[in-house]
Amino acid sequence: MRLILHYLKNYKLLFAINVISACGFVLVELGIPTIVAEMIDNGVAKGDSAYIYRMGGVIALISVVGVSGTILLGYCCARISTCITRDMRNDIFERIQDFSHFEINSFGVASLITRTNNDAFQIQMFVNVLLRTALMTPVMIVFSMVMTVRASLQLSLVIGATIPIIVIGVIIVAKVSEPISENQQKSVDGLNRIFRENLTGIRVIRAFNNDDYEEKRFDEMNQSYTRFTKRIFKLMTMTQPVFFMLMNLAGLAIYWLAAILIDEGSLPLGQLVAFNDYLFHAMFSVMLFCTVFMLYPRAAVSARRIQAVLDTNGSIENSEEGVKIEDISSIAFDNVTFQFADSDEPALENLNFEVKKGETLAVIGSTGSGKSTLINLIPRFYDVTKGAVRIDGRDIRQIDLFSLRRHIGFVAQKANLFSGTIADNIRFGKEDATDEEVRRAARIAQASDFIQRKERGYDEMITEGGTNLSGGQKQRISIARALAAKPSVYVFDDSFSALDFETESRLRRELKSETKEAITVIVAQRISTAMDADQIAVLHDGKIVGLGKHRELLKNCRIYREIAESQLSEEELSNEEQDG
Repeated sequence: MRLILHYLKNYKLLFAINVISACGFVLVELGIPTIVAEMIDNGVAKGDSAYIYRMGGVIALISVVGVSGTILLGYCCARISTCITRDMRNDIFERIQDFSHFEINSFGVASLITRTNNDAFQIQMFVNVLLRTALMTPVMIVFSMVMTVRASLQLSLVIGATIPIIVIGVIIVAKVSEPISENQQKSVDGLNRIFRENLTGIRVIRAFNNDDYEEKRFDEMNQSYTRFTKRIFKLMTMTQPVFFMLMNLAGLAIYWLAAILIDEGSLPLGQLVAFNDYLFHAMFSVMLFCTVFMLYPRAAVSARRIQAVLDTNGSIENSEEGVKIEDISSIAFDNVTFQFADSDEPALENLNFEVKKGETLAVIGSTGSGKSTLINLIPRFYDVTKGAVRIDGRDIRQIDLFSLRRHIGFVAQKANLFSGTIADNIRFGKEDATDEEVRRAARIAQASDFIQRKERGYDEMITEGGTNLSGGQKQRISIARALAAKPSVYVFDDSFSALDFETESRLRRELKSETKEAITVIVAQRISTAMDADQIAVLHDGKIVGLGKHRELLKNCRIYREIAESQLSEEELSNEEQDG
């Protein structure tokens, strides 16, 4: 409820109208049987037609007011519940934007999607029922009980004895259903995870003929979800008949006692008619309130899952006193050590190097040596465990995060494109880039040729994930996106791996001219990509085992030479050594 109340306070006016409408509806519903009772006892019994017509007109007027109040109540409920859900989803999305890789991995992508969509929808449905029913039913119950006591104290005692039994039953059902609802939502997480993995990995699944295995895996999780859902539905379907039976037994007892009272002459017929209406409203309101109470555990589970996201702060915090920078002239790793939170060993240890404006640093090493981890520290995707990454001599943690990243053009190892046009994806690096700037960036990235061959050119639509482009084409558009931003620092995380040697060679020539006034950091698997760099850092098990130029490392760094020997012919190696 704390989560719901937090968002509900933003709609105080609508909530006030909702409360007034609910109270008005209660007064109308209980007012009509009271007037009917008066019509029977003072009009029908006495043969006063004028009184009957007059009261009939009052009932018609009250009915119009009641219908108007019901419509207004429905509008307020729908408006508040949908707006709360919208705000909630916006806040979840905004908070996730602040998450580092660690928080995203902790929750899981599939779970975050479920919490944003399914859990928020559960809250929406509950709030709608809550505002429509939970506000109205307590008022209805209280007023109905008052009116039943006013009509007949003896008959009201039967209702008073029945309601506590129903309430106790509802509390028991709520306690039983809460853990089932929690497991049900976890099953939804699992379904989303498997479905997402299946869609993104469909080519691999088909290539290895594992369709049956994936279908079995999905079916097992689907069966789990179905099992928990059936338990909830069975619990609900068993509960309602029991409650209705209690209501019917109470009704029989009331009619039996009413017959005795009428026979004794102590209960007017009109009061019995009114009492029946009061009884219906009282018992039906109890049932509605019980329904809300039974829905609460499921909504509470969803609320806790959403609250967990909203209460989680990203481990990469932007200082309010962060310095805004206009340029980056140097990047230095000062005795940097980094260790993942869930790891026992550091991924990087005691790294020391500096790269200045106009220079290129290439990072090379075997798989798992820490290359991508190293460059992820530059845009501060992670914070160092020890030491410091320094920008122009200042600790990177003292710099405004948005200012820092605005000056870095990052090209990830896996090219991520978004649904939209090719031009939109290139402009993702600079929203106000002109058409000429977009074309220039594409030309440097060696992407203009294949873009122009597209039917709509730069207006060609890219499907979700860029599935209608090849790996090399996606990489080149990602590079163009970084170039369009004209940053102070270019970071390429093995971003040329899908390119052929000729295209890569042309691209590196163009980049050399374009980035001569910037800092360039390249993660490379190929010696040919790294050999022209001003500095080459050779990583092994998270440590720098060599730092220097290509020919120096061939002579002084065993691991670098082994990499070179695996990629270059003996003649090429011999020529390199002779030139050195």
